[in-house]
Amino acid sequence: MFVIGTAGHVDHGKSVLVEALTGIDPDRLDEEKRRGMTIDLGFAWMTLPSGREVSLVDVPGHERFIKNMLAGVGGIDLALLVIAADESVMPQTREHLAILDLLQVSRGLVAVTKKDLVDDDWLELVEAEAEDLLEGTTLEEAGIFPVSAFTGDGLPELIAAIDSLLEQTPPRRDIGRPRLPIDRSFVISGFGAVVTGTLTEGSLSVGEEVELVPAGKGSRIRGLQSHRKSEETAQPGTRTAVNLSGISQEEARRGDVLTIPGWLKPARTIDVQLRLVASLLRPLRHNTNVALHTGASETLCRVLLLDRDRLHPGDTGWAQLRLEQPVPVVKGDYFIIRSSETTLGGGNVVAAQARRHRRNDAAAIERLTMLQEGSGGEALLAALETHGPLDIDTLARQVNLSLEETRNWAASLTEEGNILSLEPKRGGVSILVSFSLWAGTRRKAEAFLAGYHVQHPLRRGAPREEVRSRLNSSSQTSQLLLERLLEEGAVVEDDSLLKLPQHQPSISDAERRELDEYVALLASDPFSPPSASLPRPDLLNILVEEGKVVKVSDTVVFTSNAYQDMVDGVVKHLESEGKITIAQVRDLFNTSRKYALALMEHLDRRRITRRAGDERALR
Repeated sequence: MFVIGTAGHVDHGKSVLVEALTGIDPDRLDEEKRRGMTIDLGFAWMTLPSGREVSLVDVPGHERFIKNMLAGVGGIDLALLVIAADESVMPQTREHLAILDLLQVSRGLVAVTKKDLVDDDWLELVEAEAEDLLEGTTLEEAGIFPVSAFTGDGLPELIAAIDSLLEQTPPRRDIGRPRLPIDRSFVISGFGAVVTGTLTEGSLSVGEEVELVPAGKGSRIRGLQSHRKSEETAQPGTRTAVNLSGISQEEARRGDVLTIPGWLKPARTIDVQLRLVASLLRPLRHNTNVALHTGASETLCRVLLLDRDRLHPGDTGWAQLRLEQPVPVVKGDYFIIRSSETTLGGGNVVAAQARRHRRNDAAAIERLTMLQEGSGGEALLAALETHGPLDIDTLARQVNLSLEETRNWAASLTEEGNILSLEPKRGGVSILVSFSLWAGTRRKAEAFLAGYHVQHPLRRGAPREEVRSRLNSSSQTSQLLLERLLEEGAVVEDDSLLKLPQHQPSISDAERRELDEYVALLASDPFSPPSASLPRPDLLNILVEEGKVVKVSDTVVFTSNAYQDMVDGVVKHLESEGKITIAQVRDLFNTSRKYALALMEHLDRRRITRRAGDERALR
């Protein structure tokens, strides 16, 4: 199914034409009927001669209601630009056409209405003005059809042209992630809340669990209708009414998106390619505040130009939009920006959930260009370069491709050596990382460890968590990156420490003499060794790692021989007597309570002994 949207100046006969084509009056509000002017979106439908059923969205033409027009024009497949023969091209004709051009609506027709009110010469002049108006826009090749909704003259030809054009229009793709931008919500007595919109990129079914984004409100589909007919499933491209359970009318607002749960995250920062309307009188400056319209939503935002200080009328540039309110968008969505009075420009989303960039950064611009213009594989690679390591589901959302397409492209890129797949050892989700990003991660880890070894030459390595934290990734991803570093031998594990393969703790001759003297001092009174002259911690660790001493507490260190003698003595006593006290340990080795207590608490921690009151027993 396809959606046709009207466009054009106020009082040019859009609603009358829709009613003449469909038999349905799209003006549904009492105020619209009283004033004879469309204020909000109107909806109708018809069956074409081919049997194809289409929806029509009628938009207001008055400049005061451009916001309402923008809420309905985003999801159309074909534009019907309406120009009244008695007035010809007017200001909102130009603005509406500019909006269609910015939204890249490339299929459309021009209906020159009210032909019964003018003579042939005048009508010919209006058609010529329409041709001039379309030149250089996406609708440059649009056919022009003079019609009269009052007499019916020209309507059959217009309908046939619509049918023929839609015959050449590909259906909306289904990538399994349905989105219904809500352009209307209301309540039906006995049924509850109903929302309407044009369904894109997936299907919805009765009974399915859904979510309102950005509100995060969950619901279930109680019923679906299209053109007032109940449906079990709504297909992509369909004007759909959805009856929701557990949702009030106030909770479902225009601009929200209805989708399946868990995948669509509202964005506050988006990277875009932005083009300004050529007829603007002044350029757009960096850091300008504007209103953003995309889908059926509207929010204020700030435009950060990434490749220049000013964007001149008619020019195209790269920008990042910082949004005042989060908006659910994906790569490829089109948008319009406006000031309080006029349409400034528009373009398409290149990256949702965008990271901040330095301005005039050639590498960032190159990645954005690849995301925008590259093939599926090039876009995948650019997304991984921009957003870092991603799982396959997140990557598919970033590039707005189906899961199957993303897997196929990822497999090709892996085969070519452009990306790596990081597989968890104990099950879980695999992570994809671009080879260049992986090479940078490896260099970063090696540089950190090299610096660590220089700063701490006596230590065997750096704590694993300290290295992991330097990789600037989530805990799961950084763990996979560490596993890959270990697999490739770039990093070596030593107990819970990580080091470069070539690293060995280095000690000077003077430090070695200091350690030998310390061990000799401990051996001079093995069971009551002096504790006031401990070497500095990194030197003491050398002795521990060499197995020459055992550190049983912060202040008590025994030689390894003395320590083993004490352990053997305690165990022998326990095997014969069954229990031992601190006083008995003290007497057993002719030492002080300080050393006996430190030893036994150490043996408790090693689970050699177990304390019971003032006594110890073997575990």
